[in-house]
Amino acid sequence: MTRISAILATTTLLASPAMAEMLPLEKDELTFGFIKLTDMAPLAVAYEQGYFMDEGLFVTLEAQANWKVLLDGVIDGQLDGAHMLAGQPLAATIGYGTQAHIVTPFSMDLNGNGITVSNEVWAEMKPNVPTDAEGRPAHPISASALKPVIESYRAEGKPFNMGMVFPVSTHNYELRYWLAAGGIEPGYYSEQNTTGQIGAEALLSVTPPPQMPATLEAGTIYGYAVGEPWNQQAVAMGIGVPVITDYELWKNNPEKVFGLTAEFVEDNPNTTIALTKALIRAAIWLDENDNANREEAVEILSRPDYVGADAEVIAASMTGTFEYEKGDVREVPDFNTFFRHHATYPFYSDAVWYLTQMRRWGQIAEAKPDGWYDEVARSVYKPEIYLEAARMLVDEGLADEADFPWDSDGYKAPTPAADIIDGIPYDGRAPNAYLDSLPIGLKGDQTVVGSEIQG
Repeated sequence: MTRISAILATTTLLASPAMAEMLPLEKDELTFGFIKLTDMAPLAVAYEQGYFMDEGLFVTLEAQANWKVLLDGVIDGQLDGAHMLAGQPLAATIGYGTQAHIVTPFSMDLNGNGITVSNEVWAEMKPNVPTDAEGRPAHPISASALKPVIESYRAEGKPFNMGMVFPVSTHNYELRYWLAAGGIEPGYYSEQNTTGQIGAEALLSVTPPPQMPATLEAGTIYGYAVGEPWNQQAVAMGIGVPVITDYELWKNNPEKVFGLTAEFVEDNPNTTIALTKALIRAAIWLDENDNANREEAVEILSRPDYVGADAEVIAASMTGTFEYEKGDVREVPDFNTFFRHHATYPFYSDAVWYLTQMRRWGQIAEAKPDGWYDEVARSVYKPEIYLEAARMLVDEGLADEADFPWDSDGYKAPTPAADIIDGIPYDGRAPNAYLDSLPIGLKGDQTVVGSEIQG
């Protein structure tokens, strides 16, 4: 949209009955980055539906080559904010990889990822997978079905390579979680060895999301964890089978966030509230009336400027279904959740879970007290900004009061054992007890020294 057409659009919106309260903005021309995944949808919708314009924001959305380029762009100011892996603001703030204080006032979505294996690996796994009453594979599928396959590859001297999108991505932690729950060692990090492959039975490495299907087809990797539409793309291409979604791995798990530097938020408080308001409205639109707007969202996302995949491929997961084996389409209404279940609220307990996984696999090298996890979570996740934006939307008649957790202390109720694939509950208020409850992974004062776990 040109600046002239944007101004005309704003003039039209001024005449509409549901005009947002205009804050005095410190900065009104903004550039936001994203990666080509369906969970960037709140950004695309806020732009296309005019919600940024309603707040007086002239926004440019720019696709980024990979997650590192995106993070660097936010840190050096080329981007004012971005669709981020939830682990990125946390890792940067604690100085893992890149050092920078990044915050988030808005959680982009719940769920939305899957783990896919090649057709050949699936054929070897399938005899180990129980079937349901209709003779279909019974879900959720445990990684224990993959364990003998990996063992056979190792016996033949072939490394079992798998892809994930970034060392601090949800996909890395979900893939590791699934493998470990099935008795497979996914490997550790140390300060000297950041490959994450120390002691690994499955070797995980980084592949950018849009390149996942081609890398699988080339035989470079045998499986991967990624967000949509790149699991469904493997089905459409006939080269792979998604074996589990993250909704099955951990029901209503947190996914991406919108990240900004702490300096930007401090210098531009009203602008931060305004952009958060626009993103909340976009999330509401995506989920309202039982996902009635998803077909329109699919059309938007299929455009080259956004995700650029075929609409049918995006629709395969965005409209309440998910296809596993070719033709095995199942109802998964909450696979992509943008507003329901308080999806947009930046819960401290979500931040703590990511930090526990960093500690579990050695990215956090030494044990930390429970209070440290809470302190880091509060320094990065900013529900107070979110609630200020939400209050304004309610007062403007653009959101319902009942849809927001006004009285939350920032921590969700513990996730029950039944909602997680390994049957181990998660309580964000007790991170060390949670780490101790996981059979595979660092516990207590354990550290990774060389190729061994000590302590």
